[in-house]
Amino acid sequence: MIVKQFFAGPINANNYLLVDETTKDAVLIDCSEVKEEILETIKELGAKVKYILLTHGHFDHVMGVNEMKKHLNCEVLIHEKDVEWLSHINEALPMFGLPPAEIPQYDKNFSDGEVITFGNKNIKVIHTPGHTQGSVCFMIDGKLFSGDTLFKEAVGRVDLPGGSWNDIQNSIVNILFKLDNDTIVYPGHGDATSIRYEKEFNREI
Repeated sequence: MIVKQFFAGPINANNYLLVDETTKDAVLIDCSEVKEEILETIKELGAKVKYILLTHGHFDHVMGVNEMKKHLNCEVLIHEKDVEWLSHINEALPMFGLPPAEIPQYDKNFSDGEVITFGNKNIKVIHTPGHTQGSVCFMIDGKLFSGDTLFKEAVGRVDLPGGSWNDIQNSIVNILFKLDNDTIVYPGHGDATSIRYEKEFNREI
């Protein structure tokens, strides 16, 4: 599987393109902006993006959804508990000097434990509330795409509406830290890490 990482959006969120090398089917995890680099990479790889999968609904992870959906002719999926965040993106934009934006639209909800297939690949949805109530991680081929739940040596903030320290602690300790230690973690911001590394060095848990 090909994994391409892109820094995108107003505060450099990580967007990830996952491509099945055999079938060229692909998914895009989070969509912070319509970035030419992403579109060019998709074209160069001959990839067909089936889904945009959202780890959560905060503005910095969803700003490119509507236009990217038009470019890619794909479906947008999000957990039902984070749908409300999509309608609130304009509340945060003025803090970053950004003008009002069109509300991101989605097609379907996914739920905890659901398996999403593209090509010969399967992604498992892991519901990890805490940063938001609908935050999820995506697990595939020993790789965890953790959104804003778990970062290298840090965890997602819980001081926004819907955030909960107890929930995010439970999500990390009792769900993510139960994964194989060799699981590579690709977070929503910052550098990649591993479950083993975070168990040893993450002082926020």
